[in-house]
Amino acid sequence: MEAWVGLMSGTSMDGIDAVLASFKDRKVQVHAAKTLSYPDSLRLRLLAVSQNQGTPDEIGELDTLTGNLFAEAATAVIQEAGIPLSRIRAIGSHGQTIRHQPSGSAPFSMQIGNPAIIAERTGVATVADFRRRDMAAGGQGAPLVPAFHKAFFGSNTEDRCILNLGGIANITWIPRAPDQPVTGFDTGPANALMDAWCLDQTGMPFDSDGHWAQEGSVDQSLLNDMLSDAYFEKPAPKSTGKERFNLDWVRTQVQRHPDLSSEDVQRTLLQLTVTSVVCQLPQTSAMKVYACGGGTRNPALMKELEQALGPRKLSITSELGLDPQWVEPVAFAWLAQQTIGGSPGNLPEVTGARGHRILGAIYPA
Repeated sequence: MEAWVGLMSGTSMDGIDAVLASFKDRKVQVHAAKTLSYPDSLRLRLLAVSQNQGTPDEIGELDTLTGNLFAEAATAVIQEAGIPLSRIRAIGSHGQTIRHQPSGSAPFSMQIGNPAIIAERTGVATVADFRRRDMAAGGQGAPLVPAFHKAFFGSNTEDRCILNLGGIANITWIPRAPDQPVTGFDTGPANALMDAWCLDQTGMPFDSDGHWAQEGSVDQSLLNDMLSDAYFEKPAPKSTGKERFNLDWVRTQVQRHPDLSSEDVQRTLLQLTVTSVVCQLPQTSAMKVYACGGGTRNPALMKELEQALGPRKLSITSELGLDPQWVEPVAFAWLAQQTIGGSPGNLPEVTGARGHRILGAIYPA
């Protein structure tokens, strides 16, 4: 059986998730999975360029450095699986997004992590640059994982919503009725703002288990100001990132509420994630929500989500056979399979593209 490597680093910019997986009959088998953390110095440089604080020299150097780390992550997961290279068909690398601007007069999405280096160092064909073909066809280039969600998580007995809680939150609505289309979009921030505020105020890169947020209280006035951002009312298709929801955005909101404690701001940011997700879900009580992504490891966030969902039941994707941490890298392994096989990887009804497209560029072994 052919095996595929998936590499993913999201908007949290904390490291690279790597999996080696195979696919058969709408089932995924994960043979090995690893996470390679970014060195703190590299993460800070990546965060800076994502906020337009980088010269061409800086971006070029980071492209090489992250490419080497992606290659290292791929090599490590291949070695852990113990599967010979002859059985590994290709690597699907999302790369590291440093800028995503899907609207305006010249929309673009930029991922770094030189895929030529990955192919050269691993000896395995590498597929990368998945987003730009969808954008060339008029799409947002994101989110791309709904196509994978549809292929592997759909049900003919249950309406399902797959909720990814990464730096940015996105949802995939998969109705059980085959005549209803799959929909999906970015709802707004998940961990990105909480992580940014935590780092700024405490020096810690994230709020472990949401403990710090639980020391504060939701400020309804600040929450209302945050929810007034036009993105939340924007109709789909839509996608976003740290270009919009970043530390400067938080500071601008907090300036109007100078008496709040840092803990109150953190607790309100957690509530912003919960409220912005729940308000944009399909208004049906029959569906079940399956969460994945790093946010599932924050019990405070998951508790508030469960309460806010009311009669809609919350679970995690482990119930569907895939650990929440590995859903996105597995999706990019599958997208590589789609590309190598000459099959489309996007859902036009999700991204807004003019039609199905084969995504990415292939870098031969």
